[in-house]
Amino acid sequence: MKHKLLAANRGEIACRVLAAARSLGLPTVAVHSDADAGLPHVDMADEAVRIGPAPARESYLDGAAIIEAALATGSTLVHPGYGFLSENAAFAEACAQAGLAFVGPAPEHIRLMGDKESARACAIAAGVPVLPGTERLPGDPQAVLEAGRAVGYPLLVKAVAGGGGHGMQRVDDEDRLLAAVERTRGFAARIFHDDGVYLERFLVRARHVEVQVFGFGAAGAVHLFERDCSLQRRHQKVVEEAPAPGLSAQTRARMTAVSTDLAAAIGYRGAGTVEYLFDPDSQAFYFLEMNTRIQVEHPVTEMVTGVDLVSAQIRQAMGEDLSAALAQPGIALTGASVEARLYAENPDKRFLPSPGPLASFVLPAMPGVRVDAGYREGNEIGTHYDPLIAKLIAHADTREQALDRLVAALRATQIAGIVTNRDYLVRLLDSRSVRQARAHTRTIEEGIEAG
Repeated sequence: MKHKLLAANRGEIACRVLAAARSLGLPTVAVHSDADAGLPHVDMADEAVRIGPAPARESYLDGAAIIEAALATGSTLVHPGYGFLSENAAFAEACAQAGLAFVGPAPEHIRLMGDKESARACAIAAGVPVLPGTERLPGDPQAVLEAGRAVGYPLLVKAVAGGGGHGMQRVDDEDRLLAAVERTRGFAARIFHDDGVYLERFLVRARHVEVQVFGFGAAGAVHLFERDCSLQRRHQKVVEEAPAPGLSAQTRARMTAVSTDLAAAIGYRGAGTVEYLFDPDSQAFYFLEMNTRIQVEHPVTEMVTGVDLVSAQIRQAMGEDLSAALAQPGIALTGASVEARLYAENPDKRFLPSPGPLASFVLPAMPGVRVDAGYREGNEIGTHYDPLIAKLIAHADTREQALDRLVAALRATQIAGIVTNRDYLVRLLDSRSVRQARAHTRTIEEGIEAG
């Protein structure tokens, strides 16, 4: 069969998907909203289709419009990237019903891991360590209070259908628990259409470490080592690196083993990420969730392993058996890589988005530095989507050298017309907590000067 790929996304991830398809010799199709008609991904594709006005719910979240565009252009593959419809099982099923190959896992795996209650149960069954927590909470307030005492404080109230940092609240004592549960229930009902919530112990100074896996269904799964994604604001990642500093060889071996065990146990196919909270002092780690998509931070893994994850996704969707090409003994870890997300946001105003025109935008071309950009000079950063402008990724023999390269690349980035987090990223990457590998998930919240 002759294949054609439609990238069902926008910005830098759409460019990334289109580049991978082009490397495989596939014709490509981009989709865009009215707001994005001038973005690079539109020009990069062989064909482009308007799918609606600027609001995401009327364009990039309109699965019917995307499928219509795929069919109208003769596309056979639909790659959702991350966000939007990437973890929407109904969309994956609709693609299959339309005769389109969804470049991602099976719908049942999206549902299984998207429900945090069932994901936790699968993790336990596969031998993955989990934090003290509960199942879906009952409606009885007294039972909720008793559950909180059993889990212990501080804890998180988490939406069963949540993910990506959305649908969770920290609670430090029992007096605030019931109100937090009701707030989270309301949020979850509105956003996820499922008001189920559960409780989970909160580790105050944990690190966020995740393992990249790739599954072959009945043929098992492999890992591509781990990433550290501890530097976050509002539970959203800002800087990521591979490998994670401070893991002992024994911890890395155990973490990667249980991650592949989990993927293999459910017959997972494709790229996925098993995420953990990690205590560097005890080397203990605990299951958070499994994301059934390509991650924003996948480039650092590609840089240290040499594996093109997006191309692998596409090849698998075209029916290729990758279990031999991606056999575990052939996946090696080389050097270190660090990624920084360049956002149109104001760090001095609680990282609030800072939309506007990119009056000047010049990205660096430096050895050992990769740039994944979704905008170019003259584009407008609007208010309808995430304000991620570009990702800068550095690779070197050592972590220190990779950090130095990334700082140099950020300083060489010329940008005007909007407020960005560029200078903040430079300060963050040069801070003691980062340079000494002591950063944790609350480092940004507490202030980098405290490190």
